[in-house]
Amino acid sequence: MAEQIQKKLQGELEKYQQLQKDLGRAVAARQKLEAQLTENNIVREELELLDASNTIFKLLGPVLVRQELEEAKGTVGKRLEYIAGEIKRYEQQMQELERRSEQHRDALGRLQQELQRGQGKG
Repeated sequence: MAEQIQKKLQGELEKYQQLQKDLGRAVAARQKLEAQLTENNIVREELELLDASNTIFKLLGPVLVRQELEEAKGTVGKRLEYIAGEIKRYEQQMQELERRSEQHRDALGRLQQELQRGQGKG
């Protein structure tokens, strides 16, 4: 009986550890997106300071290519929307991982109690 509980406990622990790894990766990805969001907001603010007489260049591989102001603003705007959507997606993923992690943590606690009760009787 105790051996069976021990196996269940080990299985739950492995699932819990995998969820924690996944959660860590999601947090890291979200932090990276937050940095990109900040950077793109700064770019947008800088573009707002310019007028049509300013020359704007876009880095395309190793080459700087001339770009129209409105096109640059549109590109940055779309990028900001995309990043915000990705951040929202990662937040939902993190909430789901935290919820599942909590379930596994509860199951681990129950199995540990069960194992302790079984060892106390034996």
